[in-house]
Amino acid sequence: MTSLFEDLQEGLNQAIAFEKGIGKAKVRTLIIMPLKKYTNDEIRTIRNNAGMTQTTLAKYLGVSKKTVEAWENGRTHPTGPAYRLLEILEQGREGELSFVSVED
Repeated sequence: MTSLFEDLQEGLNQAIAFEKGIGKAKVRTLIIMPLKKYTNDEIRTIRNNAGMTQTTLAKYLGVSKKTVEAWENGRTHPTGPAYRLLEILEQGREGELSFVSVED
């Protein structure tokens, strides 16, 4: 794994070479998948499958326990970033984020 500085330096060197007509431009295309919207029951299922309490999920998502309760009761709905994190949890990829299970 390279450092951010090394990545930036490499990119800058490639851009300079391209401008001088020495090399080819490196193109990277990212496809951003649409947000998946979850129902209150799906949110509860994702939380339970992840083995989390409402308090733990709230800490994980950076929201209050009352917010998670409102989502699960269908009174309110998550926003974009919370939907992305729920998707990661649903797919069992929470290890890709910083997550430590602790008792409430």
